[in-house]
Amino acid sequence: MRMSRRAVLATAGGAVAYAAAPQSAQACDDPVPAATGQELRAAADYAVEKVRSVAPGVSAFPVGTRFEKWVYSQNGDWVGGFWPGVLWMSWLHSGDDTLRALALDSAARLAPRRHDTGTHDLGFLFTPSWVTAWRLTGDTSWRDGAVQAARSLLQRYNPRGRYLRAWGALGTPDNAGRMIIDTMMNLDLLVFAARETGESAFLDAAVGHARTTRRLFPRPDGSIPHVYDLDPATGTPIGPNTVQGYSPTSAWARGQAWGVYGFTTMYRRTGDHEFLDTARRLADYAVQALGADHVPVWDYRAPQQPYDIKDASAGAVTACGLLDLAAATGHRPYRATALRILGALCRTCLTTRSARAEAVVARCTRNRPAEDGIEISLPYADYYLLEAILRVLHPRELDRAIDLSTV
Repeated sequence: MRMSRRAVLATAGGAVAYAAAPQSAQACDDPVPAATGQELRAAADYAVEKVRSVAPGVSAFPVGTRFEKWVYSQNGDWVGGFWPGVLWMSWLHSGDDTLRALALDSAARLAPRRHDTGTHDLGFLFTPSWVTAWRLTGDTSWRDGAVQAARSLLQRYNPRGRYLRAWGALGTPDNAGRMIIDTMMNLDLLVFAARETGESAFLDAAVGHARTTRRLFPRPDGSIPHVYDLDPATGTPIGPNTVQGYSPTSAWARGQAWGVYGFTTMYRRTGDHEFLDTARRLADYAVQALGADHVPVWDYRAPQQPYDIKDASAGAVTACGLLDLAAATGHRPYRATALRILGALCRTCLTTRSARAEAVVARCTRNRPAEDGIEISLPYADYYLLEAILRVLHPRELDRAIDLSTV
């Protein structure tokens, strides 16, 4: 079924209202303190110079570092969209067209993944790469490829439980009833496809999954688990679990950040205030759980926190989410906390003291329970640090790339 774009937004999920024309989001209109602006500008300049020096030798997709050097995946794994995303963010900050060309070349290498139905991570793969390429170039081949990726993602939607299956091949029982909080970050690809095609199924799935997540994941204090399991045959909830957090009852810091960012985005795309309320609950928990140094520990409820291993990537994602939430709500403390997180990352988590480092952000943790990627660099930390800085220094330029409008 095809519908107008206005009708898609008006009827998705049965209750999401379309509220006039999209309005560009600006974060509270507060001026950036001079010292903060200087610090963020210096960090972005450092990032651009690092990317310029490393990019000519990058022939695949960075997934993490080993001894400060990038380790690569040929197909991109789940993080392939972040390297072209870093190149796009670097181009927006610097205006260096060499970086633009490299972003296009890197994004093009993801083309085979458009038809991958075996992962929920197609939003991570195609939103910062192909959707951004479409928005910045107007070349419809990028738009069409991103829509095809959304069609592949849509096949993972289970209408019985109204959720997108996170893991496992379609048609197999492996993880068939497993939801994870990360999927909130993949929903915007479905919203994009709904807007571009007028097909309501995309937005129905995005809204359905977000509502199921809102119903099952948040605890009374605003913390969330990493995983929630359902019976795939009936959609009946089974209970919380975890893979990357300390326990099913803990609060994995990067997952909390995915939730803040993802629910804020879904509010901006739909105007549904229940999504905004959920984003605020999750954000309020994350803000009060931060330690005095404003760099998140890997899990806010790990036994050794606040002295446990850090995850700077969680800090970068949290900063993005809080800046977006400040723009959506006008609540200045969210913006102030985001700026403190960014300042802490710039002062204590950049690779400026290492001559051999190929990444921008250090002190990241990929999967602490599996002892995988402890105190390394991760491509999404570099991407979200740059995105957060651009939200502060260049919001209009960033709006061109990722669409900061609110319906």
